Amino acid sequence: MIMSKILVVDDEAIITMQLEERLTAMGYSVAGMAASGEDAIEKARRLSPDLVLMDIVMPGKLNGIEAAKTITGEMGIPVVFVTSYADDAIIEKAKQVGPYGYIVKPFNELEIKAAIEVVLFRKAAEQELRRADVAAAMKGGRPAAGEVGEGAEYIDLPEIKTLLLKDIVSDILLFLYVDPALREPVFRFAIEEGVKKGGRNFFAYHRSVLQKYFLKEIQEGALHMRRVKKGEVYLLPGILEKCTGSLSPEQPQGTLQVLFDFSETDEFSDILAVKDLVLARKSQGVPLSGIIAVNMADIDHNQIRELSAGIAKIIISTGKETTLSFARQSFPSEAVTVVPQATIDDVVKKSLEPVVLSMLDKPISGYDIVHEIHSRYNVLIPQARIYTYLYDLEQKGYLMMKASGKSKLYSPTETGKKYIHNRLNEFKFVFRHIMGEGLAPGSPPDRKQ
Repeated sequence: MIMSKILVVDDEAIITMQLEERLTAMGYSVAGMAASGEDAIEKARRLSPDLVLMDIVMPGKLNGIEAAKTITGEMGIPVVFVTSYADDAIIEKAKQVGPYGYIVKPFNELEIKAAIEVVLFRKAAEQELRRADVAAAMKGGRPAAGEVGEGAEYIDLPEIKTLLLKDIVSDILLFLYVDPALREPVFRFAIEEGVKKGGRNFFAYHRSVLQKYFLKEIQEGALHMRRVKKGEVYLLPGILEKCTGSLSPEQPQGTLQVLFDFSETDEFSDILAVKDLVLARKSQGVPLSGIIAVNMADIDHNQIRELSAGIAKIIISTGKETTLSFARQSFPSEAVTVVPQATIDDVVKKSLEPVVLSMLDKPISGYDIVHEIHSRYNVLIPQARIYTYLYDLEQKGYLMMKASGKSKLYSPTETGKKYIHNRLNEFKFVFRHIMGEGLAPGSPPDRKQ
């Protein structure tokens, strides 16, 4: 996931909330929100975002165009206007401050995503060209105008890597991150896998938008979520004791997955107490697994050493150039593998069928599939392509569609479940054959008739 910080500026609270939710779902970090031009400048100076999404008409002495002039000119931060005004006079004024984009409300998510990605790429390319220019000048051989970057190859741009992780929810895992936006897909995946395995799941967090994705699981008691406000971390050991007190290794459903997200680290001693209790209960034979996630932006190396003591599995987010991806299937692979994001793009786009089929284990909309693919693999697939495939499966009797509010949810029929199982196995066998990894001697294909 590319975690870029974005400042949202709009005087309408509903717009800022909507943008915050959508940007977070797309994998960006909302560094802050402002409701006036003056506030936008102050927060841009303090938070140093990678990009500002700016409304134009707002209350106060400075409108969005005037604020953008200061933010772009003084700080070099790119600005994209998101506004309801598109008349020629406004556009001409906006052009004078050199915006990186102009989006007219009402906007859709793909427009926002495309604009952000183009801006971030353009900004990175400009920075690389400037660095190359400075380096050439220091060597005494400043290139002629137009020589640097000719052909727009940008050879030195950082290459995005994807970290492939397998089976992260079977033990206790420490997840250290810097950018808070990265944590949402991690916890969403862990909750989904935990619910599939049965047992109970407990998620404690400072801030999260995951409630809306798991309303059914919360109502059925498979998932309990608790917001931990500042000063409340000390309550978690008592809650954990109650959760684990009745667990028995002999009961198939008597397992517990605990997910703790400590995005605030002021109460570090209490965080350590939670970790120590989790490990102690695990060592006593309690069927316990889960993730302890900590924002490491405000902790030092000694605290990281204390956190990691006794935990075998540790994942550390390494910045904007690394994506985390989690395995749904037990296809043979190493526990951790790093590959270029370009390879992920090629495989997902060219082998979209097994990717979509693997997500049809519960009612889901085409819109959510697009989001899931982007969240999991950092690949954006046109929504029309997904719906075309879902419609084809529905016409063949493999899927049934049910309206839920404004959404169309698709789920497999009994025939569809068998089809999906067999089809995924076929893909698995072909991939194994291509990679030269055959089945173990004497192992029959896993096929349901």
